[in-house]
Amino acid sequence: MVTRDIEIYLELLPYIQGSPQQTIWLSYDREADVLYVSLGNPIPATDSELTDEDIIIRYHGDRVIGYTILHASRRSLFRSSEKEAK
Repeated sequence: MVTRDIEIYLELLPYIQGSPQQTIWLSYDREADVLYVSLGNPIPATDSELTDEDIIIRYHGDRVIGYTILHASRRSLFRSSEKEAK
C-alpha cells in the first residue's frame, strides 16, 4: 500500500515540474469533499472563477494561485486509490 501511495505522488511530478512555482500544496477536506491545490505558498485570492467542471480557479491579480476542486472523491485519482486501498 505504501508503494502505491508513493506512485500516486510520483505521477504528479511532471505537473509539478511544469509549474512555474514548482511548489504545490495539497489539502483535502473529507467532510466537504474538497481538494485545495495551491501553486506556491498559499496566499489569499483576489478573485476566483467557477468552471463548468466544478473547479474554482483562484487568482491573485492576473496570476493563477490555485484551484479548489469540488466533489473531489468523484474524480478519477481518488476513485482509483480508494479501490486499491480496499
